[in-house]
Amino acid sequence: VCTHRVRSCSSIRFIKSKYVCVFDKSALKFSHQQRLFRTSAVSCGQIVQFKLSDIGEGITEVTVKEWYIKEGDSVSQFDSICEVQSDKASVTITSRYDGVIRKLHYSIDDIAFVGKPLVDIEIDASKGVASEEDVVETPPMSHEEHTHQEIKGHKTLATPAVRRLAMENNIKLSEVVGTGKDNRILKEDILNYLAKQTGAILPPSPKAEIVPPLRKTETVPAAPKDKARKIPVPVSRPIAFSGKDKTEPVTGFQKAMVKTMSAALKIPHFGYCDEIDLTQLVQLREELKPLAELRGVKLSFMPFFIKAASLGLLQYPILNASLDENCQNVTYKASHNIGVAMDTEQGLIVPNVKNVQVCSVFDIAVELNRLQSLGSAGQLGTSDLTGGTFTLSNIGTIGGTYAKPVILPPEVAIGALGKIQVLPRFNGKGEVFKAQIMNVSWSADHRIIDGATMARFSNLWKSYLENPASMLLDLK
Repeated sequence: VCTHRVRSCSSIRFIKSKYVCVFDKSALKFSHQQRLFRTSAVSCGQIVQFKLSDIGEGITEVTVKEWYIKEGDSVSQFDSICEVQSDKASVTITSRYDGVIRKLHYSIDDIAFVGKPLVDIEIDASKGVASEEDVVETPPMSHEEHTHQEIKGHKTLATPAVRRLAMENNIKLSEVVGTGKDNRILKEDILNYLAKQTGAILPPSPKAEIVPPLRKTETVPAAPKDKARKIPVPVSRPIAFSGKDKTEPVTGFQKAMVKTMSAALKIPHFGYCDEIDLTQLVQLREELKPLAELRGVKLSFMPFFIKAASLGLLQYPILNASLDENCQNVTYKASHNIGVAMDTEQGLIVPNVKNVQVCSVFDIAVELNRLQSLGSAGQLGTSDLTGGTFTLSNIGTIGGTYAKPVILPPEVAIGALGKIQVLPRFNGKGEVFKAQIMNVSWSADHRIIDGATMARFSNLWKSYLENPASMLLDLK
């Protein structure tokens, strides 16, 4: 039988034949057993309203940035439905069901609310899925749904055992860096991620390859160079004067900045500035850069700045604390989650490196590479952007020497790093030498931090950077 169209309604099947060659009882029986007649759409299915689940961190509304489906499209579980932008992160919502999209409740740039219907999906009622009440009346995110909302662009590959381990520990697979083939997430990746979150120190993986030091007769192989660096040229765009005022809503990261900076106005700031001689650190970094590149990691100055700050926070824990709203209690944070301010197309974002106190300089560099790549693509997760306890802002990458950084509540201190300049300085013998000078500007909460404490911390941080070998005595 060559069929032109197959329609399914309840248990009756109608066939409009274009050509009929053979049709007997045996053929009918065989086709029924082997289910040769299949339908691409369910016309008598159940309509389920897929509601926007609780993303966490008190987020109640998001902006719909992009739809990956349209009405009439068929979707399967884990298929991307849309991308939404909160004031903390960009998140891709994926489907929980197999079915057909019947209605989109929002347009591009509309505000979607948590707990409200996002799309209507027609599912096959014969497959025994949960009733509509069971599906939509669960605004809090369950463990199963927690793995369905992933960062945009991440197609996680993992075995069921690894997924179960991540589910039991409430870990998003999209936030774990896979080390297996095709970036597949292994059990060791989950354990290493969990160790970073909890501060536990795990034994090194047996697969880790240690690069032996090169002999004097050997030369370091040249790292593959990318195309010649291009000098950034401002893009000249035609300026159009419409003569009319334009009003746009404050959304996304701009909305988060409004909330954060408004809260920061309640904090009495005081500033402290100093200059750092990075001559020895510049030489040390030049020696370590080829080794880091062999391991596939770009080594900048920031991992050294972050680690030195963590060593200083161990001596002055008040700078890694938080003050409650009533100014009655001070909480000293056990973890050093040091944030790094990044300038992106979406605006200013401050992801943080978790548990720096138990990380090596190389570990910090690896995490910074991950955060920077995700930040430039607008794919940072909520966990990357929250939980910070101390912040460094590297304004020197853009320009400038001094700044007046604003504290990010509930933190109590922040530092702004200027650009590194080659300037003349005097040594102990009164001789002029060429020095690599960087300026630093600190801001602190004057309600619980005095100027002497900030100065002592800055001096300790400065000593680690000016004499990087001294950090070896305190590294853990």
